[in-house]
Amino acid sequence: MRNQIAVRRKQRQLSQAALAQLTAVTRQTINAIENDKYDPSLSLAFKLAAVLGTTVDELFTQGEDTK
Repeated sequence: MRNQIAVRRKQRQLSQAALAQLTAVTRQTINAIENDKYDPSLSLAFKLAAVLGTTVDELFTQGEDTK
């Protein structure tokens, strides 16, 4: 699964640590998700989408690299 978390996070001028705090996870979790090493739970995916002002469908895609 590919994602646009890093792009959206940078657009909102958030650090990985700030995004982690807003979604109640560690910075390491955000880093792992951004680097396609970890797929978040559905509830975390919804939290990330809400904080980043988008939808889960727009934030995550399967297959194509969106970065």
